[in-house]
Amino acid sequence: MLKIYNTDMQTGETSEIKEFKKGSWINLVNPSNDEIEEVCSSINIQEDFIRYSLDLEEKARIDQEEEDNTILFVVDIPIIEKNDDSVIYSTLPLGMIVVRDDFFITVCLRKNKVIEDFEKKMPKNFATYKKSRFLLQILFSNASLFLAYLKQINKDTESTENKLKDSLRNKELLRMLNLEKSLVYFSTSLKSNEVVMEKTMKGKIIKLYDEDEDLLEDAIIENKQAIEMGKIYSDILNGTMDVYASLISNNLNVVMKFLTSITLVIAVPTMISSFWGMNVNLPFEHSNIGFFLIVTVSVLLTLFVAWWLRKKDMF
Repeated sequence: MLKIYNTDMQTGETSEIKEFKKGSWINLVNPSNDEIEEVCSSINIQEDFIRYSLDLEEKARIDQEEEDNTILFVVDIPIIEKNDDSVIYSTLPLGMIVVRDDFFITVCLRKNKVIEDFEKKMPKNFATYKKSRFLLQILFSNASLFLAYLKQINKDTESTENKLKDSLRNKELLRMLNLEKSLVYFSTSLKSNEVVMEKTMKGKIIKLYDEDEDLLEDAIIENKQAIEMGKIYSDILNGTMDVYASLISNNLNVVMKFLTSITLVIAVPTMISSFWGMNVNLPFEHSNIGFFLIVTVSVLLTLFVAWWLRKKDMF
């Protein structure tokens, strides 16, 4: 998908346009080969930077192409994926390309909330021709979104934990595992994004104005908060998983102990009846009340064994 937006310098209004106009924002979402070729030929850049951003394994980084005078910023953005009945939090690379002083390009493999928020509601002081400001606004919005998703992960963790208190089912345990993996993805991505923002802060990559520096500092602070929050939630979740692993092991030991005790109790009458079922002369064999005596002895011995096991806390 290819969309082009431009901010009118006179009215300050941003609207979608059809032509590649200087100062425009070009948004590419899972673009086709024809769309990539159209963009590259129209604004005279190579395809590499666009295709780099479409690689799921691409890491957050900054790259500069002196030949085309283009700068590529790649950051990881948070996304939510639905798998059957569960929700999985993951990350996805977002490419931002500053083309000379002419165009600003965003490239992503799929629709995402970071860019959609800019399309639906432009933030204050937004303008497509203010490329440095636009870049920093995306970084700030991305860090804020990480924070929001981390809080949501914490709520999901508490909800799953409450369900686990009632029943240790595999579904809830797998849900906890997915949340733990999500926190690992988020923490790794946030640290990589921090490196990109720290390099940008030095002002050697793009020109920063005073207001831009304040915005970048806010983005860095938000990102650091997200890193710290992710670490705290990850530690809590790891501790919770360890506790439930111990509970599962303990419950299994209790069940095995109970079954062993039941086996011992049942073995007593079985053993006595086996003795009196032999083809040999045994006490009470010809007595009229022999059967009742043997049953009574079996019951008494069974009760005694059960009492003894109970006293040893094995039943």
